[in-house]
Amino acid sequence: MTTTAWLPEEWDHPLRVSLETGHHLRPIRATDVDLDMQAVMGSQERLWSLYGESWNWPPATMSAEQDREDLARHEAEMERHESFNYALFDNGETELLGCVYIDPPVHDGTDAEISWWVVDWLVGGPIEAALDELVPRWIAADWPLVSPHYTHRRDHDGSV
Repeated sequence: MTTTAWLPEEWDHPLRVSLETGHHLRPIRATDVDLDMQAVMGSQERLWSLYGESWNWPPATMSAEQDREDLARHEAEMERHESFNYALFDNGETELLGCVYIDPPVHDGTDAEISWWVVDWLVGGPIEAALDELVPRWIAADWPLVSPHYTHRRDHDGSV
């Protein structure tokens, strides 16, 4: 497997991470498109406010084919250890409830850019709180990172 310089060559990314709520994270796949479309387009306006300026995502008129292509790109980037997109699922993987992104550094003095989101109806609730608690702890325990930069996080009052 070819890796980029920002991660050790011998390191393997986690394949599943459990939340205390019974939900879990796993690498997203192109085959998750139907669940991803529901989650993303159901929260499109808020996600655009978080990611639109820097990523130009998600567009208001995103098609299932555009989403499938995007997910296939994420899947391939994870295999090459270029960047990582983990989807948040319920136990039976019948609902995609958010995502966690782990990307190469952009800011000086950091070694990764990390952000995450949940669907609108989970904002401010116990699943979002569990994810907020899990991500920094998981990164510290299971990732070969020393100075991650947590981006696109908004407090519940709307401030960054």
